[in-house]
Formats: sequence, structure tokens, C-alpha cells
Amino acid sequence: MTPDPGLAPYWPGPWPAEDGGPRRLQSPGAGAALPRVTTGTRVDVQTRTDPVVTMAVTRDPGEVYLLRHTLGDDAVSFVERIDPDTLAPLARSAGLAGGAMWPGSIAAHGDGSLHVVFGNHAHRLGPDLEVLATAALPRRRPYNGFVLLPDGTLVTKDFAGSRPTAPVPAGERVPCELVALDPVTLDVLDTCELAEPSIARISALGDEVYVVGDTSLLRVAWHDGRFVRDEGFRATYRTMAGQTYAWDCVLALGAAWFLDDGDGSVAFDGSFEGRGTATAPLHLVRVDLATAAVTLTEVCGLPGGLIANPPLIDTERSVAVGYDSGNGVMAAFDIADDGSLTPTWRLRQNHASHLVLLPASGAIVTGDHDRSRLLEQVVVRDVTTGAELVRADTGSPLQSTVFPSVGHDGTVYWCSMSSVSRVRFL
Repeated sequence: MTPDPGLAPYWPGPWPAEDGGPRRLQSPGAGAALPRVTTGTRVDVQTRTDPVVTMAVTRDPGEVYLLRHTLGDDAVSFVERIDPDTLAPLARSAGLAGGAMWPGSIAAHGDGSLHVVFGNHAHRLGPDLEVLATAALPRRRPYNGFVLLPDGTLVTKDFAGSRPTAPVPAGERVPCELVALDPVTLDVLDTCELAEPSIARISALGDEVYVVGDTSLLRVAWHDGRFVRDEGFRATYRTMAGQTYAWDCVLALGAAWFLDDGDGSVAFDGSFEGRGTATAPLHLVRVDLATAAVTLTEVCGLPGGLIANPPLIDTERSVAVGYDSGNGVMAAFDIADDGSLTPTWRLRQNHASHLVLLPASGAIVTGDHDRSRLLEQVVVRDVTTGAELVRADTGSPLQSTVFPSVGHDGTVYWCSMSSVSRVRFL
């Protein structure tokens, strides 16, 4: 397939990057022939157990690239091209220099190459997985995720949070720094120190980069090859005792949407259930992109909330879906034209990962971890009613806290730190 320059900078496949793209809409893009999932839809699941899996991206039909890595403070990453049906590796890159372990990211660029950010290194690979360029990033800390801007520039950010082997008390977190890289050479084009630390991954809308800091949402523009801070935009969302920092934001319907009470993810023991420590209830946060006005809506109203990932916004149906992984609750809200929220459904479910929207079906793909069975299931629900449409075992003993993706035929690739599952709707 020849890339469509109108879809630059990403390759015009169904899932070329984490969350499907820089707005984090978690919905398939071009070229996906999505099945209509309804009650009674049959499902076929194939699971491959292999540590450590972060995410897959899909390009042309039959092209699935899987990002994996090792553990520790000198971890390396590598990319596999896998069989879309059996999940067996067909090709594998060399080990890619990394650093302190934290889940990284992969994206398919519109020029045909693949970008990987992991640890404090960035890499550019050809579609044959040969390494074309490598660069060390400025700080000796893990960099968590990246976005591609309309001109192709790669923007990433260092991670300010705790890791299982490296706790960082709140008072010792330092402000993070955005880094812009040339997409071909990976040379540093510019840097921008932020006003506060950030644990979340960055998002982008056009040339505007949004960063969820540990107290506020910040905005930085990319203009004429330089970062420009939006000094007039700083939306403070941490406003009450017992409330903790937020993770990644979704940019949709004129707002940024994210979930708070993210502190405590290092207590993961195979599941987030019962691991939360926040005393304030977990909220779905809405920040108006025009006014920076902040609205907090409780997901379930319970203490002990915990998340490590973003909500989902169905822009066609004006529905927001949030969850509390510490308390095992998922909830949905209707979004009014003025951005106000009305609760529609709430149920018990141990979900923790990023989500997938199947727009033609009006359905969301979620996870449900059973601690007693040491097994996670994939559950497809109607986004407007919460009704269960499909449920199937994945074969993963661990709750997924990472990234699913979607292939050309609507197959979902469900990743956890222990395995990757191919979920095909029949």
C-alpha cells in the first residue's frame, strides 16, 4: 500500500500507534473491515504466552508488529512481525538499546518506517525490522510513549512516577521535559521543560501537545520547529484532599478527558483490584480546551480508587466510559452539548487496560480479570447500555494494564505483560 499523504504522519492502517493515534480515541482508523458484534456473536481466541508484551500496531493486511522488552534497569526492547492468525514470530529486530524499564511505544510512520521509544532511547526501523537510526534521549529516565505531529516530528516525554524498583515520593518528583526528534535522523530538534512532573503519556491535537501533569493539564504548541508554552492554559484538576494524580488524556468533543487517583500502580500484583490507596473518590475529569474549565465526576464514589490508563469517549454517540480498577467498577455517562455528564450505567468489572471502540457496533472491548482463577477475559459491551455482548477467556494470568489494537478484519490483539491474544469475531 502506498501511504496517503493526507493521512500523514501515520501509516494509513487500522491501528498505527498506541490508542490508534495522538488523540487517544482508541478506535480503528483507515482500512479496517469491522464486524458487527451483537449478542450471540461467536469469538475465536488464540493466545501466545511470552514476556514482556506492550502493544501491537497494524499496517497493511497481514502486517502486525509487536513491541516487547526485557526487565530491569538495563532493559532492551525488540520488535517482532507476527503471524496475524497464529501469533508466531515471523521476523525479529535486533535488541534495541533501552534503559530503566517502563512500557514504551511503537508507531508506524507514514514514510514506511517504524518508530520505537523505550527506556531513554529512540529507534527508527525499516518494515523489515532493520535498524535505520538510534538516539539516546537527554535524561537518564524512562520515556513513556510518544506522538507524531502533522509535520512528522516525534515528540516524547520522560516519566516522573515510581517504578517497582525505584519509588519516587511525591515531594521528590521533578518537572518533565518534552523532546522533539527529527523523524528520520532522530536528532533532537527542541526541548521544553514543563511546569510540573508528569506520569501520564502525552496526547496531541494538530500541533498542540497536551500533558497531564501531577496537578494540572498543560498545553504546548509546536510552531516553526520550536516548542511554545501556552502560558495562559493551565487547568488544575487536583483540588481536594486525598486525590492523586491522573494518567493519559483523550482529546474529543472540545475537551480533554482523563481519570485521576492514579497513584499506587506500582502495587500491581497481577491485578489492580484492592491495590488503591486514594481516600478521595476516583473521578472522570473533563477539561474544556477553550476555557480550561475543569469538571470532576465520580465514577463510583468509593475510596481506594486506582487507574493507570485513560477513559474512552465515543464521539458519535456522545458517551464517556470510565472505570476504577482498584474497586473493580466500570461506568458510562451521556455527554450533553455543554459537556455535562449524566450517568447511564455502572457495573462490577475488573478492568485496567486501555480500551477499544468498535464504532460500527457501538461496542467497547474491555477486560475482566478474575483473581481467583488467575485469568483475564475479554468482554465486549454495548457502549450505550453496558449490556454484555461477548465474553471469552484470553489465557493471560495477569490483568492487562497495557495496550490492545485492531487489525484489518476487526481482529483485536489483546496484550498483557505475560501474553498476547488474538480475539477474532466470527
